[in-house]
Amino acid sequence: STQSTGVYAVRRSDGQWRSAEIIQTRGALESVQYYVHYTGLNRRLDEWVTPDRIDNIKNGNHVVNNEEQPERKLTRNQKRKHDEINHVQTSYAEMDPTTAALEREHEDFTKIKYCDSIVFGNYEIDTWYYSPYPEEYEKCKRLYICEFCLRYMKYARTYINHKAKCEQKMPAGKEIYRHKTIAVYEVDAKEHKIYCQNLCLLAKLFLDHKTLYFDIEPFMMYVLCEVDKDGAHMVGYFSKERVSPDNHNVACILTLPPYQRKGYGKFLIQFSYELSKRDCQVGTPEKPLSDLGKLSYRSYWSWILLDLLKDLHGTVSIKELSNRTSITEDDIISTLQMLNIVKYWKGQHIICVTPKQVEEHLKSENYRKPLLTVQQDALKWAQKGKRGRPSKKQKSND
Repeated sequence: STQSTGVYAVRRSDGQWRSAEIIQTRGALESVQYYVHYTGLNRRLDEWVTPDRIDNIKNGNHVVNNEEQPERKLTRNQKRKHDEINHVQTSYAEMDPTTAALEREHEDFTKIKYCDSIVFGNYEIDTWYYSPYPEEYEKCKRLYICEFCLRYMKYARTYINHKAKCEQKMPAGKEIYRHKTIAVYEVDAKEHKIYCQNLCLLAKLFLDHKTLYFDIEPFMMYVLCEVDKDGAHMVGYFSKERVSPDNHNVACILTLPPYQRKGYGKFLIQFSYELSKRDCQVGTPEKPLSDLGKLSYRSYWSWILLDLLKDLHGTVSIKELSNRTSITEDDIISTLQMLNIVKYWKGQHIICVTPKQVEEHLKSENYRKPLLTVQQDALKWAQKGKRGRPSKKQKSND
């Protein structure tokens, strides 16, 4: 493979032309492919393309870019929403110098995604990002992964033989939640190290940051499954530290692409807060969140807070909302600011909202009740020793 430079017009799979940088080439002349990064878009959308999708002229004229649209002033909230919805990558100029340096180093190391797809259960799934599988697997265009034990393989034949012999029909660990066809398994990385390493490698194909592969023993994994007569089929998971000094209740969180937009992401978020409640903790996810993660968390926080406010009468403080929901005060304040229902007055954040405003917000598609919610009586889990700070105390912002 050789590296190439320059910005070209590239036709995306939706037929739209966009400026893109060619980062790498692979293959011989007749089967050459180019790895491209679309200017201003999340690296999840980087892909290998054939020459017929590239304009021969650098900086081609039929590029469609957001920057060509008429400029208009956006508020900070509007810009944040716009960037999240349109997968706009945060620029280095918007980061502090240390974060920018770390981000550049991370991007250089993980710039090229060689694995185009994985076969997983009944699906072939296009991958989004680089994952550090062992060298002999790292540059396979397609990997085969057992949906139960998560073993990865290079060849279809090996995969078919493994499926016929694999006795594991559910995640490692123990079932802690079951409601109808939905189950959650708690997996201790100390006890099931290989399974959890394989889970992290799989997740890294769809997550750009924060996934651990080897130093996993301090973590617990919570694997969400759809259950049928053939077994418990993984649809997503989240991980969390056993003890987090910063009260992080999620380290990594992922819904696999075939199961997205079905309510599983918000179910996992709610599940993490239910564990925090039983731990008598407030919790927050580790930052930075991915663009999709931000959308899911903001939507969940908005729904849970609006749903609580609609049934409350009289004044309520930020701290009371935090105690009831296990959401940190900072996350509550940022969510209420986005909804324009909190004011800062005389050194305090005051919630200013009428029942009618709450009802209007709850009618919005973004803040409706999730498709799936955690059923309390189906969760068989209790606090096991000290999992962090013993109380919900934190610096008050209200």
